[in-house]
Amino acid sequence: MKLKEFFSSGPRDDAARRLYVSVVKQARQPGFYLYCGVPDTADGRFDMILLHAFLLLRRIKRDHDLTADLGQAFFDLMFADMDQNLREMGLGDLAVGKRVKGMAAAFYGRIQAYEDGLADDETTLVDSLGRNLYRKTEPDDSQLSTVSDYMRREAARLDDMDTDRLLAGKLDFGPAPADPGKPGLGKENQE
Repeated sequence: MKLKEFFSSGPRDDAARRLYVSVVKQARQPGFYLYCGVPDTADGRFDMILLHAFLLLRRIKRDHDLTADLGQAFFDLMFADMDQNLREMGLGDLAVGKRVKGMAAAFYGRIQAYEDGLADDETTLVDSLGRNLYRKTEPDDSQLSTVSDYMRREAARLDDMDTDRLLAGKLDFGPAPADPGKPGLGKENQE
């Protein structure tokens, strides 16, 4: 059974699926891997999805009375997709269950760390990104700063987003970080 067939039961689920597709599409933008030093590995791609899922769910939480069901549908779809991907990679039922449980725990930890980072100063968010997004790699200060700036910019953009757009499953992130050496593509032109 394909994920689309598994998770197709109404407008809320369709909206959650569109939001998830937007999150995954943004997480796959090459700039994060080429210019920001995010490891282009399964773990790095997973962490980029979690970063964008955090940004979305943070916004959804703001209008909890209207969006709680959508947020839950998004969360359920995200982890159903991860379960499916692990199975396609050949992991057995017991291994998949353990991995998905670990992934969920990692996500909850990142939610708290990123929330604290956005609420605090630059150092708190940069430290959180270093521990969670980069894990065993050592990005330079400019890479950490670029991702931190990107997160703050996107959090502000989502804060301004109309709730009805979210409920309809419409989500457009701003441009991903790009090569700062190329005119028209650097951070300064992304606002």
